[in-house]
Amino acid sequence: MVDFTRGSWVHPPKNSTVTEDSIEIITEPGTDFWQRSYYGFRNDNAPALQLESNENFTFTTKVDFDYQTRFDQCGLIIYLDSENWFKASIEFENEHFSRLGSVVTNLGYSDWATTDIPLPKCMWYRLSRRGPDFLIESSIDGKTFNQMRIFHLHALGQTSEAMGKSNPPLPAQSPVQFGVYACSPLDSSFSARFSELSLQPCSWMAHQA
Repeated sequence: MVDFTRGSWVHPPKNSTVTEDSIEIITEPGTDFWQRSYYGFRNDNAPALQLESNENFTFTTKVDFDYQTRFDQCGLIIYLDSENWFKASIEFENEHFSRLGSVVTNLGYSDWATTDIPLPKCMWYRLSRRGPDFLIESSIDGKTFNQMRIFHLHALGQTSEAMGKSNPPLPAQSPVQFGVYACSPLDSSFSARFSELSLQPCSWMAHQA
């Protein structure tokens, strides 16, 4: 278990409940994270609750939600600053499908990698760190996790050359702020509840070159 009562808010929401066991965020209309790419706009006003670590770790949580409107979303986040961050979530699209995806924002430009899925009522996410590199996975049952992507955050520096050498201990040079977020880019509001929070030593092994 990991205790987010000692966490720090990015853009604190008007309504939230944080205990040692769970986090609930009630979203507000017109909240989102996005930077520049394709759409041109810059949105940086969604609530996120984060902890900080300078270690390598694996963070896991379950999130339950009741999306109301297109683009409603909630999931995991790494927020370093407005131009360097990551988020993973399901975005509600319509009654037929939603988009399980992730956004990596480096140097002020966001990408968006997605796959279309039926909309579940909950999802588990697992985020692992090795230095400036990360693995994000998702699961519909909390047991079998599937890789969504591997990504790099430039603001954290370069990957150690030792990564390919017989799984060495990898020091994490920079502190990382990570946690959960929820937002409603359009005129909507919903409840996101995070539970089964877990923070453990990194379970993502180094690549064997």
